[in-house]
Amino acid sequence: MALTTTSATAPTMATTHRPSLRGERHLFSASDDAIVTKQIQGTHTPDGRDFDVKPLMRVVEDGLRRASPTAVVTQHASVELLEDKGHQVESIELLSFTIHRIASEISYKCSGSGNDAHATTVGILHLLSTFDWDAKVVLVMAALANNYGQFGLTAQLHAVNPLAKSIATLKQLPELLEHIEVLRPRLDAVNNLIKALIDVTWCIIEFNELPPEHMGAETPEMQVAVTHIPTAVYWTIRSIIACESQITGLIGLGHDYISATTEAWELSSLAHKVNNIQGHLTKQLDHCRRNIKEKQHWEAFQALERLFDTTHIDNMKILRALFYSKDEHPLIDGVTKKRVSVELLRRKIVMLFISDLDISHEELFVLVQIYNETHHGGQALERRYEVVWLPIIDRHHPWDLTKEERYNRLASDMPWYYPNNPSMIDPAVVRYVRQAWRFDKKPLMVVLDPQGKVVCPNALHMMWIWGSLAFPFTSIREEALWKEEIWRLDLLVDEIDPAIVQAIRDERYICLYGGEDVNWIKQFTSLLRRIAQEVRIPLEMVYVGKSNPKERIKKVINMISTEKLSGYWQDTAMVWFFWVRLESMLHSKMQLHDKSYGIPRHNHNHGAIVPGNYGHSAIVPGNPGHGGIVPGNPHSGHEVPNGLENDQILLEVMSLLSYDSGGHPWAVIAHGSLDLVRYDGRKLLECLGQFETWKDRVEFEGFLPALRGALEPYHTHEHCTRLILPGDAGRIKERVVCAECKKPMEKFVLYQCCND
Repeated sequence: MALTTTSATAPTMATTHRPSLRGERHLFSASDDAIVTKQIQGTHTPDGRDFDVKPLMRVVEDGLRRASPTAVVTQHASVELLEDKGHQVESIELLSFTIHRIASEISYKCSGSGNDAHATTVGILHLLSTFDWDAKVVLVMAALANNYGQFGLTAQLHAVNPLAKSIATLKQLPELLEHIEVLRPRLDAVNNLIKALIDVTWCIIEFNELPPEHMGAETPEMQVAVTHIPTAVYWTIRSIIACESQITGLIGLGHDYISATTEAWELSSLAHKVNNIQGHLTKQLDHCRRNIKEKQHWEAFQALERLFDTTHIDNMKILRALFYSKDEHPLIDGVTKKRVSVELLRRKIVMLFISDLDISHEELFVLVQIYNETHHGGQALERRYEVVWLPIIDRHHPWDLTKEERYNRLASDMPWYYPNNPSMIDPAVVRYVRQAWRFDKKPLMVVLDPQGKVVCPNALHMMWIWGSLAFPFTSIREEALWKEEIWRLDLLVDEIDPAIVQAIRDERYICLYGGEDVNWIKQFTSLLRRIAQEVRIPLEMVYVGKSNPKERIKKVINMISTEKLSGYWQDTAMVWFFWVRLESMLHSKMQLHDKSYGIPRHNHNHGAIVPGNYGHSAIVPGNPGHGGIVPGNPHSGHEVPNGLENDQILLEVMSLLSYDSGGHPWAVIAHGSLDLVRYDGRKLLECLGQFETWKDRVEFEGFLPALRGALEPYHTHEHCTRLILPGDAGRIKERVVCAECKKPMEKFVLYQCCND
């Protein structure tokens, strides 16, 4: 370093001839930045040499942050610094000469009179013409660290080290430290500028490390960056020269120079400009990174698509792709709560339970019951299939303690496998699940065969309807089960209520009814009980509520219990399961008829998605309970496929769902399992009110045949209501018609919250 010194005995020190930056303020303008950029582009002729500048920059950053001359270093602290072994740069031997040459050049230019900072900066760029932009700026930063570090080290150690004290005396540093408070604004300005230089240098380095396969020079984002990085490098080197001028000026300074405040302002102006450059580059860097992530996610998504389209000898590649292949033990066994490998699932039927963190208590409770019944206590050797929870987390909201607690509570109730860390599920997997399997809020159960092939896109419908009887939960098995089914009370209630099952065996009369009209419930239960006593039939009445069993239904149940009107299901899980089975029958039947009549499915990348968890729905106006479903365009004039309107199970299920959608009370009265009458509650009540007119027929025909005949006059179509189909809109048909009049219904979409 070239230093200017004077006699130690002089009363005042000669002022170093240091150039001011004031005459060059015009270079801060944006228009002149363009001129400077064009000029310095001519100095850039890289020869292709490449080296990792990050290790060198870490040393530079550490040195610059420690180099402040105002820092106090004790003997103990200096020993700690000597023992620091963290800095090892393999390329330093090759670059040390270049760094020393730059440091000497800058020191020489800054110590002479009439220094032109712009010319010096351009000269340094010519000196480093063969290096890349990130290497240029790191090498000049290394030169600054070299010069500033020598100065700071001497100032810090002069009180504890004899050699440092002698050097400090030669540099007039003791007198400098006597004026430290006067110099503090200038030293703070130097340190603030150095911090800004460190930040912008790292930003330039990070630009150079963007993967070229995703962010090549031809991409618009990189083209914008390429136009700004030369300017950033120029102003970084220019600011380094300003810092070096300050360091040189502090050696052999005079009283007038100590009192000057202009230099601090100049350095602050440079820091402001460098910070603005760094802010702009950071925004552009963030934009590039987002684009890179999107491209990487898209490539991973396409790879996942190819993986599922490929035939495999087992399911390992599929499962590793779904559950983070880099982790050897990505899953937790729900029984032992120990971390396990996906190897335990090799060549097994795997059912992926896909959901978010808003699984209802009822849904999880029933699913666990079905799983435990199938697995006979959970012994691994007896398991016919394995279930793995694949949680889909909304990545637009950060993973926080609340989500973690919710996840852990759900996982603690699951006897099957689940991920150790749900946040490690790859975004490409989430995208594939949402697009290919059309997951949107409502849980799915995707079935993979032992080779990892999807054999059923959603087995939850089968599980709700038939439980373990649906094993191995393939679409072929689903079709076979429906061929064996007829409309019967056992299908409607399954084994939800053992008392009903026993009543069916005893051939008692059973009445299931629903709705929330309290006055109707009181009149209907009282009248039907009186008629049953009069005709001497054993009758059991059970209230089954509505498909959304919230507070209003609980109030109805409490009223029924208090007034002893009938039986009821106090457990909301039973009410939920009754209605979700009906909805599952609807969806399953719709899929079955699609397949039977060759109706193409919607492409998974198109079509409206109506989110729903039995509360979010698609609303379709229709007849109050006499509706059928016909796929197709309602305005196309297509014929109704033969046989669809004769599917009794589908029509009966739609009728019950239609009653529930329109808020109508309803009832099903059965004798045994096969003899059923289902009707709108208001018309049924009116018919029962006219019992005296048809009671004579009961003795000859039986109660249900007589009731069925008495209801014939009430079978009209003039009143229409609505049908709310649970929100799997990708599977809801374009054409929905009334089963009685065959007129198309008009389709709407409703987003409905869980309002009471």
